[in-house]
Amino acid sequence: MKVSPTKLPDVLLIELAAYQDDRGYFIETYQQQRYADAGIAIRFCQDNLSFSVRNTLRGLHFQSPQAQAKLVQVIAGAIFDVAVDVRVGSPTFGQWDGVTLSRANKRQLYIPQGFAHGFCVLSESAYVHYKCSDFYTPQAEGGVHYADPDLAIQWPVREPLLSEKDSRFPLLKDIASENLPVYQK
Repeated sequence: MKVSPTKLPDVLLIELAAYQDDRGYFIETYQQQRYADAGIAIRFCQDNLSFSVRNTLRGLHFQSPQAQAKLVQVIAGAIFDVAVDVRVGSPTFGQWDGVTLSRANKRQLYIPQGFAHGFCVLSESAYVHYKCSDFYTPQAEGGVHYADPDLAIQWPVREPLLSEKDSRFPLLKDIASENLPVYQK
């Protein structure tokens, strides 16, 4: 397992070791002590699996309070995965980074608490699996509009398929600071 920082220092790219032979491959996708040794000492309590078709864009989602850290990986297909720092007071507030995750590259993205998360599907379809550090809480759910011009995310889809909810999210500047996570270092 190789762990590398992204341009957002708290967001980590993880490259997993695959043990491959003629039958296929085996990957250890999570081992608590190994991740803790790599600086990801968070307790995960919920796993989610998402299936989406090409050009689907999900996000940008966050929870506040009850912020969730996420460990994201693709089981089948490929996505462009994005994290946006929405922590009030953070030196990287409003900045984003995106990486391609796929079954082929066997990478994971660790997104800490206080970041909005979203992805778009690059392949015909994609199965996305992610671990969360807190339970989904509808009352704490928030979101930022995927096309916020101040964020200027370079999404690789022109006309994304969106849920009604995601299409109505506000711009980051229009979200009251008391509804956003707070930076703590």
